[in-house]
Amino acid sequence: MKVVAFNGSPRKEGNTAALIKHVFTELEKEGIETEIVQVGGKSIHGCTACGKCYENADKKCVIDKDIANECIEKMLEADGIILASPTYFADLTPELKALIDRAGFVSGANGGLFKRKVGAAVVAVRRAGSVHVFDSINHFFTISQMIIPGSSYWNMGIGLAEGDVEKDEEGIQTMQVLGQNMAWLLKKLNV
Repeated sequence: MKVVAFNGSPRKEGNTAALIKHVFTELEKEGIETEIVQVGGKSIHGCTACGKCYENADKKCVIDKDIANECIEKMLEADGIILASPTYFADLTPELKALIDRAGFVSGANGGLFKRKVGAAVVAVRRAGSVHVFDSINHFFTISQMIIPGSSYWNMGIGLAEGDVEKDEEGIQTMQVLGQNMAWLLKKLNV
């Protein structure tokens, strides 16, 4: 089994990545393979609503000059998907939003490619606005017919400067419980 996390933060080793690693620690304890894909700070174009993914139905976006198709391929290969973002003006990063839109259209154009995969949101925040980010990511999972594991709180960690989330004990605990629940669910689904 494998879980791929897409880090929407332009800070490759920032708070968002730190939170992902806490989830991964729990998954790896259960023998689940993990991979982080850096999306934030990369060139990724938003969806143009051209409809070519419906015409071609080839599990790809027609825009092929960025990382979107590589990410979609990794999503297809994974059993679980983590979409992670810092909170920017009470929303997710534009790179992660572009990936969600493009992957969502490609999935829909091909009969629901992510159906019954496990999906989890991970959100870093300075103070407020993270619930909207959490909801936006979960909207993608639900419309994609994915299964979302819960945790002991909403999947967020609080911190501003790089590394600050490590001081958020409840945030770390939330990520650990998320990893444990995600591992449990993946094992139940792959019996």
